[in-house]
Amino acid sequence: MQFKLKFRHIAACAALAGNGVLLSTQALAATEGTLLLNRLGPVTSDLYIANADGSDEHKLLADEGFDYHASFSKDGQWIVFTSERAGLGESDLYRVKVDGSHMQKLTDHIAVDDAAVFSPVNPNVIAFVSSRRGAHDFGTTNIWTLNIATGALKNVTANIKFDPSKPHSFFRPSWSPDGKWIALSSDIGSDWRGHNLPVGWERTQESSIYVIRPDGSGWHQVATRTGYDEGSPTWSPDGKRVAFYETPVESTWGAHRPEGINNVSSQIVSVDLATHERSELTSTPGFKVFPQYLNDTTVAYHVKGGDTEGLYTTAGVERATRNTGIRSPRYSYDGKKIVYEKVSFRPARANGTPLFSFDPHWKYTYIDVFPQLSADRKQLVYTEKAINSSIAVVNADLSGYDRVYDASKSGLDPSLVQKGLAGAFQPTWSPDRKWVAFGVGSWFFTRAGGPGKIMRIKTDGSMGSHAEALTDGSVNAGFPSYSPDGTKLVYRVWSEKEKGLRILDLETRKTTELTTGEDNLPGWSPDGTKIVFTRKEVNPTDPNKFHYDVYTIKPDGSDVRRLTTPGSNQGHAVWTYDGRIAYCSGEYGFRDELALYDNSFQPDGQNWVMNADGSDQHAITDTLWEEAMPTYVPNP
Repeated sequence: MQFKLKFRHIAACAALAGNGVLLSTQALAATEGTLLLNRLGPVTSDLYIANADGSDEHKLLADEGFDYHASFSKDGQWIVFTSERAGLGESDLYRVKVDGSHMQKLTDHIAVDDAAVFSPVNPNVIAFVSSRRGAHDFGTTNIWTLNIATGALKNVTANIKFDPSKPHSFFRPSWSPDGKWIALSSDIGSDWRGHNLPVGWERTQESSIYVIRPDGSGWHQVATRTGYDEGSPTWSPDGKRVAFYETPVESTWGAHRPEGINNVSSQIVSVDLATHERSELTSTPGFKVFPQYLNDTTVAYHVKGGDTEGLYTTAGVERATRNTGIRSPRYSYDGKKIVYEKVSFRPARANGTPLFSFDPHWKYTYIDVFPQLSADRKQLVYTEKAINSSIAVVNADLSGYDRVYDASKSGLDPSLVQKGLAGAFQPTWSPDRKWVAFGVGSWFFTRAGGPGKIMRIKTDGSMGSHAEALTDGSVNAGFPSYSPDGTKLVYRVWSEKEKGLRILDLETRKTTELTTGEDNLPGWSPDGTKIVFTRKEVNPTDPNKFHYDVYTIKPDGSDVRRLTTPGSNQGHAVWTYDGRIAYCSGEYGFRDELALYDNSFQPDGQNWVMNADGSDQHAITDTLWEEAMPTYVPNP
């Protein structure tokens, strides 16, 4: 699966001699306007190096760069890492001396390049994960090698057969001690699966461990366990065993959710490559990731998040690291040094933060969730999820901030609001900009336990935060969208007995049933002829197998059309100012092992656009992070 870019990748940065500082040249582009989008991922990420016992900890690099996923060369002189120095979201590979000097950019491609590791027999060769396709395209991830000295690239996993309707990504390469094999994890051959079946729509992951020669031959599986996810393989120094973390597939959901991390665990397992004998090296609570052999019998690992977060070894050494933000620890080959990033998620990025522009005609810019541009293109309304899920209005250039509804006065459970599971969501403009309608209540997987009402409020401030209720709360109602003439609202309802889309006539207050399926996130087209929405499609023989796709329907209930292809999830569709549809898609799969993420929902999601009839579907982002909520704001 791949996407043919419609534009050449403008070189994103130029290196200054000596210190390796990079200058963005994105300002030369963005001729069409601004593309606003939301991203779930770390807000800061800085590399640190320390002794293995934690002493002498210091930043690896003096300047700010949003750097992560580092590892040592065998001689301990170099560190290779991923950085977004070319722009937030654009992940490239770099190497640097362990003292922070002689930084060198190794890759410059619009696709994701990540998780690089040095060959133990040739310090000029690295293996890494990349979603690149040719010189300027991207798709699903593969394992690549790069010869730093010659520039020679090799797609190691290019010829492996796969079912394009199912997951088929490759992650976390690890070299054998003799450099003749690469171990990796892959979800190839697994199924798209939700969590808390049959309820949760966000995907879980089921990966196994494989090995392959650097020339692409010898592909075979060395470890798998039905119903379990295995990841981040590491070789024993004698080359006889591979160790990895293993967890139930369902736990890959809790592993990247703050409310779930204390309720899930993984264990470190090793397999003998000659006999395939499994050995479980741990049996304790805590979500263990990033195993690494320190010698033939001792494996170090990191407990990610939760009450027992810390650095451990199977020999009994442990060091608590809770609330430090440490992620992705990697030890030097002699076990004396350790490198890792420290990440933070709060405070959230400020609205207007520049992001890397995958389409150079548009200036990619961060905004909070559910932004909507007014019909006259003068103002934006959005949900302040980063604060307390209230409703705010700004000018199209993000100036003139005004909070028009304060969710703290809604009576909602503050803990659910803080987690982003309740609040005032999906605001929508009346065409004259005098009103904003929105849903107030509990959403997503908390919707069964809480109410949801459609509300509206005047934007002139005359109502304070005392919004008018348009539905009575007898059924969870939310995610409204105004018709272009301002006379109606379409919204979704959800309960065990009643589901689907409804249209409310604002003059008569009569409600019309539009659909009765598990449909959500409706949006009225700018010309009023169609409503776009997301539909859950369930396998009639197995309720645990389902997917989400983007549909359109006419307001009279006719001409229902599915626009996207079943398989991965496609949803959160919105209309663009020019009548196209922007949406979130998992078409290209995960970019990293799912269990390694934090504070995210569906990190396989990237932003895509298509025409109103479903043609010309193509991605407009390719990052390691969860991308969502695209809104085009054209230049005046």
